[in-house]
Amino acid sequence: MSHGKREGEVVAAIDPAHIPGDAHVVFIGHIRSPWRERSDCPKNLRQARERAPQGCRLEIGETWRPGLSGLEAGQWINMLYWMHEARRDILIQHPRHRDAPTGAFSLRSPVRPNPIALALVQITSLDLATGIVGIDATDALDGTPLLDIKPHLPTIDLPPA
Repeated sequence: MSHGKREGEVVAAIDPAHIPGDAHVVFIGHIRSPWRERSDCPKNLRQARERAPQGCRLEIGETWRPGLSGLEAGQWINMLYWMHEARRDILIQHPRHRDAPTGAFSLRSPVRPNPIALALVQITSLDLATGIVGIDATDALDGTPLLDIKPHLPTIDLPPA
């Protein structure tokens, strides 16, 4: 999957997508969204919420559904997901919104050695039996693999004053 290279970008000598891994993760489910193509996706959650998509949800695999116990509608959660269509070999990127190229780790771009994304979303509905977790919005492609869900804890998740 080649998405091209922009002027000033630097590609790694190796592509992590082709290295046997040492971190074996499992996908606990998938994200469902109205975004079918990368070009359709909002650039961030702010844009996703402005577009007010209906039907954004997490579909949790049967094995992992007991882990939803204790969550409830209205709660904020951090979801970690695997941006499966992103390139993994560009270390210096030149985003359209920047005047100059910059390092992948200084960007929120999905293009990175490990395309893990983090989003703070609100649970809008929850069905423990089917593993369906309604969420307020997502900027992820339909079918994006879900790595984990963690509760947002305002007393802990704030940087120190």
